[in-house]
Formats: sequence, structure tokens, C-alpha cells
Amino acid sequence: MERSLELGNVTRVQEFILLGLSRSPETREVLFLIFLALYLLTLLENALIVFLVCSHAELHKPMYFFLGNLSCLEMCYVSVTMPSLLAGLWTGPYHVPFTACMTQLFFFVSLICTECALLASMACDRYVAICRPLHYPLLMRPQVCLGLAGTSWLGGLLVSVVKTACIASLSYCGPNVLNQFFCDVSPLLNLSCTHVALTELVDFLSAIVIFCGTLLVALASYSAIGVTVLRMPSAAARRKAFSTCASHL
Repeated sequence: MERSLELGNVTRVQEFILLGLSRSPETREVLFLIFLALYLLTLLENALIVFLVCSHAELHKPMYFFLGNLSCLEMCYVSVTMPSLLAGLWTGPYHVPFTACMTQLFFFVSLICTECALLASMACDRYVAICRPLHYPLLMRPQVCLGLAGTSWLGGLLVSVVKTACIASLSYCGPNVLNQFFCDVSPLLNLSCTHVALTELVDFLSAIVIFCGTLLVALASYSAIGVTVLRMPSAAARRKAFSTCASHL
């Protein structure tokens, strides 16, 4: 009861300060140019992949469909984290409002979960293509691919809604300094002045389900692929099979 009264008398944090990567102006200038170039290059190469997949009919296949989704996700991913990094390198410690911080956290978590699910979907696609080639047109028909991709994006959003809601509902009484260049889960939990056991449990369970679950799917798929490839009679067939997995790996 006393702790609740104390928290009620403390002003809630309205913004967070992101310390970024460096406090040295000279170092920040160099890092700003490097990361800006990397950011623009990442956007350019992934936009090119999406353009090629959409504009070439011969690339309208499940493998390239998932690669296009992954490229879209990568453009969103860097666009969520990189602007705050560049702003911190340009101005020094970056002040971000509470709502903006939670918004960034929401998209960051959502995109991480979506990426894991997309990579697992791509592993399943390669498994069907190599281990069950005769059934590939049926099992990986366009409706199935759209369903897998849609489930990946929607699943990421749902998980992120739960995690972000739990973190945003915590009380932050100060300090409000994050030794990070974007709003991440662990640094925010460390700043909370209320009990975070339930939020940490939600974070842990979602990590087990998303990360470990999708990793097991990928490992199982590639284990089956490895066994099938080793049984192929010719080295040329094995090289061709492995080459179709190169983009995913």
C-alpha cells in the first residue's frame, strides 16, 4: 500500500533519452555517414528484389514470393530502428516521447516475430520442393503461400500487441535514460518502477513459442532436406537441390 501511494505521487515519465552509440562528436559524424550509407543501400537492394519479383513473371513462384515478403520486411525493419540511430548520431542523446517509444517497440517486436515465421515458411517451402517434388504444385499453391505469409504478418502483429500493451502499462518514474539507440524490451523493463514479473513471463513465453518454435521447424525441414539430398544419385542433382536453398540460408 505504501509503495502504491509513493508511485501515485511520482510523475510518470513523459519521454525517454536514447544515449545512442557514441558521445564523441567526431565519432558520431563518421558513424552517421556509415550507417546512412548502409541504410540507403539496404533500402535500395531490397526494393530492387521486390521490383524484380513483381515485374518478372518467371519469378512468380513460392520461393521468390517469400523472398519478396522478406525484402519488404527488411525495409520496414531498418526503417523502424535506423532513423532513431541516425538522429542520435546527428544530435547526440535523442529524446523520444513515451508514445513514440512504444510505437517503435510495437513495430520492432512485430517485425521480429514476422521474420521468424517467414523464415520458417521458407524452410517448409524448400522441404516440399526437394522432398516432395511431385506434390509441390498442390501443397505450395498460391492460396497456401498467401495464407502462410498473411499468418506470419498477422501473427507478428498479435504477439506485438500483447507484449507492447504489457510494457506500456508499466509505471516509469525515472530515470528515463536508455543506453540504447532504439526502444527495446529489456532496457524498458529495467527502467520500470513497478513489478515486471508478469511482463517478463509474457516476454519469455512468446520468445519460446516464436523463436524456438520457428527454429525447430527450420531445423526439421533442413534435416529432412539433408537426408533427401544425400540419397540423390548424382552430384549435379545434389548441387542443384542445395542451390535452391542458398537464398534462404
